[in-house]
Amino acid sequence: MSEYILEMTGIEKTFPGVKALDNVDFKLKPGSIHGVMGENGAGKSTLVKCLVGLYQRNGGTIIYDGEEVNFKVVREALAAGISMVHQELSPVPERSVMDNVWLGRVPMKGIIVDKKKMERDTQELFDKIGIDNIRPTDKMKNLSVAKMQMVEIAKAVSWNSKVVIMDEPTSALTNREVEHLFKILRDLRDQGVGIIYISHKMDEIYEICDELSVYRDGTYVGSYSTKEGAPDYIDMNGLIEAMVGRKVTAMFPKVDCEIGETILKVENLSSGKLFRNVSFELRRGEILGFAGLVGAGRTEVCETLFGLHPITSGHIYKDGVEIKIKSPEDAIEHKLGLITEDRRGKGIFGLLSVSRNVVVSNLKKYGFPLRHAKMRKDSQEYVDKLSVKTPSLEQKLMNLSGGNQQKVLVARWLLTNPDILIVDEPTRGIDVGAKSEIHALLTQLAGEGKGIIMVSSELPEVMGMSDRIVVMHEGDLTGIIDRADFNVPGGDAKLLEYASSSKKSEGVA
Repeated sequence: MSEYILEMTGIEKTFPGVKALDNVDFKLKPGSIHGVMGENGAGKSTLVKCLVGLYQRNGGTIIYDGEEVNFKVVREALAAGISMVHQELSPVPERSVMDNVWLGRVPMKGIIVDKKKMERDTQELFDKIGIDNIRPTDKMKNLSVAKMQMVEIAKAVSWNSKVVIMDEPTSALTNREVEHLFKILRDLRDQGVGIIYISHKMDEIYEICDELSVYRDGTYVGSYSTKEGAPDYIDMNGLIEAMVGRKVTAMFPKVDCEIGETILKVENLSSGKLFRNVSFELRRGEILGFAGLVGAGRTEVCETLFGLHPITSGHIYKDGVEIKIKSPEDAIEHKLGLITEDRRGKGIFGLLSVSRNVVVSNLKKYGFPLRHAKMRKDSQEYVDKLSVKTPSLEQKLMNLSGGNQQKVLVARWLLTNPDILIVDEPTRGIDVGAKSEIHALLTQLAGEGKGIIMVSSELPEVMGMSDRIVVMHEGDLTGIIDRADFNVPGGDAKLLEYASSSKKSEGVA
């Protein structure tokens, strides 16, 4: 009998114009957490989608629980005991939490849905895995992204699967929620479940995974142990080199740019219950970081500046002149751009081509009727500039990897030539090589005199890239810290103090 619960051998997958998987292998032991690593476009998500029936492979074999399988649809994989938590959440927002958990398999009492049993079963599931801040009857649309993620994890656990696939499961979770998730995963592992853990966060891989496999450009590089002292152990530097095929020496290529005059001034800005009396200034050539725990109000401030939430009080000045922003159109008119945190929900148009996604925020430039040749020329310029991996400009954006979708969003806003670029979690779900490229690009834009506002949940990123950091806690601005104060040993302690306390620092009104 094989020591593996799952063996994928010689897997091939081809899309029009690109070979996504080329003779790829993967093996998973029961009672093991196996990390899957690689740059965006390496084939990680494609591999697991071939496993669960989202994609039909062009070649290779899959042995699961001792038998060869070929799932045609996801339902077959679920029924066999393989569940998946996707990187991009797809909730039914108008339905309740319990409706989402038991979608397609609701308990019935005759011909009527047994709501009481469904609520009871959901609560028992939440109790089992320790979710105590979500009610089964809550509407999904009223939950934060982090809570939606926890519902998706609970849904996967509810299938009592032998194999659970986690695709970037911690991208929207706080440190406390990550610890909670890891406890759930370890409990599942101890019960004999095999877990496939896809992540770009290398510290997580070494903390939670027993072993890992690396993929690059659709090919299998190798499998290694994460346990120091093991004969096949690979350290973090070796892992980075295996993933990108080269050494990455500058993760945070921060250079000192000339800081110019104030380009944006925000005075006592409030938006209902989202945040209150937020004041700060942004200068030309500056990268202004926004830090805080999930729920701090960082994203809401940025979205309000871009016209996505109403301003209930306060003022916004650009180049010394007060401006009114009531809609994204107003923001674009005043040369602001926003790369949203929620790439799928508020960013990309998955069914449209790469070219259309690049030009969609700048259509006025192309007249009426639209000058398609000029649109293609501009799209190609920015696709080349940002090294977007796509077989053609006409490829649907939904067919690109998450990292390449993010690059297309960056291209969209660069095409508008903004004076101020707001980037909310710009490297979430992006591999280490692409992260370095995005960081270098932000530094370059700052060097050109643009003002950059960068929101990030990752302390090393926000500290590594920012000239100053605005810290928020539950809708209040609690501190603004200069680089000279946080770029020193122990500097992160002050930042964390402000992020976890409603007490404002000196000098913050």
